[in-house]
Amino acid sequence: MPEGKILKALSGFYYVADKENNEIYQCRGRGIFRKNKITPLVGDYVVYQQENGHEGYILEIRERKNELVRPPIANVDQAVLVFSAKEPDFNTALLDRFLVSIESRHVHPLILITKCDLLGEDEKKQLAETFDVYRKLGYPVILSSSKEQWGLDRLGPYLQDKISVVCGQSGVGKTSMLNRLDPELRLKTNQISTHLGRGKHTTRHVELIPAAGGLVADTPGFSSLDFNEIDAYGLGDCFPEIAERAGACKFRGCLHLNEPHCAVKQAAGQKEIASFRYDHYIQFLQEIQNRKPRY
Repeated sequence: MPEGKILKALSGFYYVADKENNEIYQCRGRGIFRKNKITPLVGDYVVYQQENGHEGYILEIRERKNELVRPPIANVDQAVLVFSAKEPDFNTALLDRFLVSIESRHVHPLILITKCDLLGEDEKKQLAETFDVYRKLGYPVILSSSKEQWGLDRLGPYLQDKISVVCGQSGVGKTSMLNRLDPELRLKTNQISTHLGRGKHTTRHVELIPAAGGLVADTPGFSSLDFNEIDAYGLGDCFPEIAERAGACKFRGCLHLNEPHCAVKQAAGQKEIASFRYDHYIQFLQEIQNRKPRY
């Protein structure tokens, strides 16, 4: 049976790129998937049966190395987290929410900052210190300006031979960035709404698009993330600087909140952990602890 990869899901159809010839086949999923509550996802490697030319049925979904809920996509190599320097203003709390969500799915993040041409000199210095924090944690940070056409050339090599998901807050220029990276895409964009202070949603479905030698998913923008799939004891693993020090805490299962002899609290007190990052950890931890139980 032929094999391939799902590049697009739309209205109950799955568009599969054949592994051998890369031709696209429009497929439906077998009824057994619905019965077993399995949904084929963009990025899935599948076995399919060809019927009626370029139509067919998906017979089997290969094991996934990971999957994201929002956007619904599987086998992601990396996430490009796109945030603007201004309009809307850069927000470390929102970036950390995305990072925690991505880390929990074992996907490697890359941070791309757009609209850097709008920054004044004092703002550049202030944000440079913040970005240094993330670079020291091992996160690549790329500064760019689509308007002035600089910085995006550094992104291309990161995308090559990978499945990348592009996500971030609405109105930060994700679609413009992809169009700049590959002008043949001609993706639809909307100008930011000055009244609402945010962008309009222009992306309607998840699709893997060839770009810079890899496949990129342009996904809907959204401004909030919950942590329904993360428990209180797993949150620290999503902060590299906390996970690195957690083994030195006196008590196993330390939440780094009020426990004595906590290596993480000590590091935060000595500014070895950035105060805003530790504050966000505490904020997210309380959010997880206060959520209503699911039955």
